[in-house]
Amino acid sequence: MLPEYLLIIIIGVVGIFVQMRLKSVFDKYSQVMFPGGLTGKEVAEKMLRDNGIYDVKVVSTPGHLTDHYNPKTKTVNLSEPVYNSNSVSAAAVAAHECGHAVQHARAYAPLELRSALVPVISFTSMWSTWVVLAGALLMFSFPHLAWVFWLGILMIACSALFSLITLPVEYNASARALEWLRVSRTLPDQQLGQARQALRWAARTYLVAALNAIAVLLYYLSFARRD
Repeated sequence: MLPEYLLIIIIGVVGIFVQMRLKSVFDKYSQVMFPGGLTGKEVAEKMLRDNGIYDVKVVSTPGHLTDHYNPKTKTVNLSEPVYNSNSVSAAAVAAHECGHAVQHARAYAPLELRSALVPVISFTSMWSTWVVLAGALLMFSFPHLAWVFWLGILMIACSALFSLITLPVEYNASARALEWLRVSRTLPDQQLGQARQALRWAARTYLVAALNAIAVLLYYLSFARRD
């Protein structure tokens, strides 16, 4: 079995563990309420105001852990459990998503680069695997069509690059969230530590995704070595 394939399996197993641990931590701190009694919606609105941002709306979105910031519509979208809850998990998630809004308002370079790549990634993520597999088959019989394979590799590399760019975006949003939660005294010290733990596990999911994207790229590059 190829070392790259083993690497993908190992990262996949680690990813499952991280996701399970993330769910466990968030479920645990979803039961911990903090003295201020603010809901996720109220935490988000307060953080936006404190950062001088008045053109971003906080809205509810269906699902669980579906929270995100949309720079096109300038909306902080909070899942229903976060939007209505006054738990530590809700405060952490709401502040994190507002961290992205602050990045947008401050023209944070990695966020702008990631946003610019979204249309490209939407296309390449859908077709890259098919293009590289077709290219791998074609180049054995038709060497002059090897460019199809390398086009697929380039598309996969774009996804890996996107995953790497996502890392500073997510870690920085969490750092902004935790700093605001501390300075604004929205969360007491003990609950702030719990929020930090929750956001760290959330960030690790993006780290695993980036490692997996690199492993997939290396796996498909191994086809070229066997040529």
